[in-house]
Amino acid sequence: MSSPDSEQDTPPQDLEAQINKYESFVTDRLRPHLLATLKKRDEIYNVISEYLKLKSQIQLLQSRPNNTDLSRDLKTLVDIGCQFYVQARIPDATKIILNMGCNNLHVELTLDEAVAFIEKKERVLLKQAEKHTETAAKIKAHIKIVLETIQQLLDLNVPETERFREP
Repeated sequence: MSSPDSEQDTPPQDLEAQINKYESFVTDRLRPHLLATLKKRDEIYNVISEYLKLKSQIQLLQSRPNNTDLSRDLKTLVDIGCQFYVQARIPDATKIILNMGCNNLHVELTLDEAVAFIEKKERVLLKQAEKHTETAAKIKAHIKIVLETIQQLLDLNVPETERFREP
């Protein structure tokens, strides 16, 4: 029959094996899963940022003085990547072509339709980012529980007189 203190009678090799098992679970499974989840969340926030920049540009176009006709030529600079810009001429700025996000589906929308789409897309993306944040919090909680378990296992190996020693 085992006593309540039987865990303290665990051979050091078994205790070390358990600790190694928990440590490898944290390093091999939980931390990579946490990093992947945070990376997905950050990618979503980058997409949201791009949509908000576009929305800001559209609102800037819409707020132009009434005597400025958007159907006339509009000259602008376009970022072609790595902060390199080229001059561009937009023949008609009353409509834009927007990537809808599904298999590179592009749709021509009026400026008002584009703003409405961006607002809906932003809400959807924020919900996705929130789910990733919640998942990351759960993973962090699991990591904390496993680390506390490891600490408890290490405390089992320390004699009780050393655990509660006065300074």
